Amino acid sequence: MGHQEAVAALLKSFGRTYADEAGITLRDTPAPLYRLLVLTTLSSVRINADIAVTAARELSAAGLRTPKAMAASRWQARVDALGRAHYVRYDESTATALGRGADLLLDRWHGDLRRLRDEADGDPARIADLLREFPRIGPVGAGIFCREAQAVWPSLRPSFDDRTLRAAADLGLPHTPTGLAALTPPHDLAHLAAALTRFSLSHASPDELLAA
Repeated sequence: MGHQEAVAALLKSFGRTYADEAGITLRDTPAPLYRLLVLTTLSSVRINADIAVTAARELSAAGLRTPKAMAASRWQARVDALGRAHYVRYDESTATALGRGADLLLDRWHGDLRRLRDEADGDPARIADLLREFPRIGPVGAGIFCREAQAVWPSLRPSFDDRTLRAAADLGLPHTPTGLAALTPPHDLAHLAAALTRFSLSHASPDELLAA
């Protein structure tokens, strides 16, 4: 399988971003960026990705789409929304993390993650460092946020975390960010990162990918 053939197959079968699946129309504006941060927080524990996406949808349906709404919400309301998504074992601790994270975003960056980006001067490593100041978000979570946010923050491009790079290597693709970036236009990098993640989670073989 050639590189371009593999990328085309990946994008066709697995190229939907997690933000899109969670109902987030990602733009460089405060509310959708915050919703991506919430999705990142939900995804930063050992839990099924589909459940994290469903939990993000439940929180959104409950009106918790901004840091002000999240900070003002009752802890039990957050727990209940997570419960409706079957986000078990981590529901109470995650409800606490979401509240504290909203408070941090409001206090330090006035509720706007673009201010975090500007504080970092757009530097990807510094952005990741600042993201790790949010409760629950570690290196894996920062990688999740950056690989999705590169769709609207060009300074993050190309952003591929360890999971995506391992998946690329398994497919015989370049397994460095710059190598992968050469295979697709900049506007498709977030889709390619999501596709590699989904391919890795599917446990499909390269032959199965091509057949699909």
